[in-house]
Amino acid sequence: MTDESQATTELSAMPLAEILEALPHRYPFLMIDKIVRIDRDETAVGIKNVTYNEPIFQGHFPGNPIFPGVLIIEGMAQTAGAIVIKHDSNGGRKNIVLMLGVDKAKFRKPAGPGDTIEFHIAKSHRRRNVGRYEAKAIVDGTVIAEAEITAMIVGADS
Repeated sequence: MTDESQATTELSAMPLAEILEALPHRYPFLMIDKIVRIDRDETAVGIKNVTYNEPIFQGHFPGNPIFPGVLIIEGMAQTAGAIVIKHDSNGGRKNIVLMLGVDKAKFRKPAGPGDTIEFHIAKSHRRRNVGRYEAKAIVDGTVIAEAEITAMIVGADS
C-alpha cells in the first residue's frame, strides 16, 4: 500500500476547518457543518444543522420556516464535492467541483429549524474528472429528499 492510498483510506471524517479548505463556499452559502463518515470518494455522510437564525428564513417563509429544496440539493453536492477534493488532493494543486446536472430530484418532506439534515452520498461512477453521485437527505431516519448529482472537477484557476 502506498502512502497516498493509505492516507485516503484512513480519512473517516472532515471537521468544518477541512471542509473550508476543500470547498470555496462560505457562510451563508456553505450548506454542510461537518462530514461524519467518509469512505474515500465512494460514500459520505454530511451534516447540516438547520437553525432558525439562518438568513433564508426571513423570506422562506415568515411564520412557517421551510429550508428550501434547492439548498438541500446544494448540501448534497457540497458533501460530494468536499470528499472528492479531499480524496484527489495532490500537494498544492487546488481543484474545485462544478455541478453539471441534477436528475431524479424528489422532495418528500420539508426540513426546518431544529432539524439535522444528513446528506448521504454514494458514488455511482466516475470517469476522469466527471462523477455521478446518488444522494439522499435524511432527517430523523426519514428520507426527505433524493437526487442524482453530476459534477466535474476542474482546476481552481480554470
